Amino acid sequence: MYISISAQTLGINFSQSVADFAKYLEKENEGVIIEEREHFFNQHGDEFSAQDIIKDIDSNTAKLKKIEPKFYSITVNPSAYELKHLQDSRDDLKLYTRALMKDYVSSFNREIKGKSITINDIKYYAKIERTRHFKGTDIQVIENQPYATKILKLKQENRKIERGTLKGSIKKNIKEIVELESNAPHQQNGKRVVQGMKKAGNQSHIHIIVSRKDASNSASLSPGSKYKVSDVMINGKLVKRGFDRDAFFTKAEQTFDKTFVYKRNYAESYQSKKVFINNPKLYFSSLLGLPTHERAIAFKMLGKAGVPIADIPTNQVQLALKTIRTLKQGVDIAIKSGSIGI
Repeated sequence: MYISISAQTLGINFSQSVADFAKYLEKENEGVIIEEREHFFNQHGDEFSAQDIIKDIDSNTAKLKKIEPKFYSITVNPSAYELKHLQDSRDDLKLYTRALMKDYVSSFNREIKGKSITINDIKYYAKIERTRHFKGTDIQVIENQPYATKILKLKQENRKIERGTLKGSIKKNIKEIVELESNAPHQQNGKRVVQGMKKAGNQSHIHIIVSRKDASNSASLSPGSKYKVSDVMINGKLVKRGFDRDAFFTKAEQTFDKTFVYKRNYAESYQSKKVFINNPKLYFSSLLGLPTHERAIAFKMLGKAGVPIADIPTNQVQLALKTIRTLKQGVDIAIKSGSIGI
């Protein structure tokens, strides 16, 4: 599971309307019959249109300035293993989203009119998307880039040869292009992986739009709060403030595992990501300490995420700092690309 929370920006300011984002999330419905379209949903309904979202979120921004986010985007990316466990069920993805948003609310250290906030105190809309495309930050695109550069150069040479401004053999260049295409390290369905290519396999994920203001349009609820969870005295009154991201990510994972009886491997756990960030040597040491079957699964997961498995130490003696630094780069990329972690 990989979850991200971000405010939608437009230049130096934040987006003043959710319109562009809501319409963007409708892209997969283009050319699809009504019965097969994915609709926006929330805790109370299943079929909201982009216009419904725009009207509701844009009208819920009282007293917010241009320099303040009007809404936040939460992206929930279940792993291939989690989606396989769910059999890519639309109903299960919706069930999880609704449970996740309860975890989101409970991670605020806030009160509204003296009461802890509940799911009914927020405005949000979610939408399931079924496809993904390779980005420039994906390890497959990065490692294929040297081949892409050479191919582009050869194609440019061929155009010059055709125009008569360069001498050379088009046939020879074409042969080299074919070899480069087939020798690129990352292929999908017999083709070199490039930026913008649609990813094969199950790619279901969830986009959630959540209003900065509460449902009454009176209180501001920011998951990007600079304050840690705390109680402070303001004008002689004890005020609760802050959003606990660590608690949210932990609850999100626990909710998935409990709801769907999912046995999570160490390599895909939020806890392991935290250990990796703070102490990479302990991370790999913990991998080595897993039971044989679980360790094999962990290495398989890391391999599919692009980590060089051949370089992973097989015993404690090999846990040298040089080896760890090399592997850390691979795991860093895997985490950033949403392959592992939360």
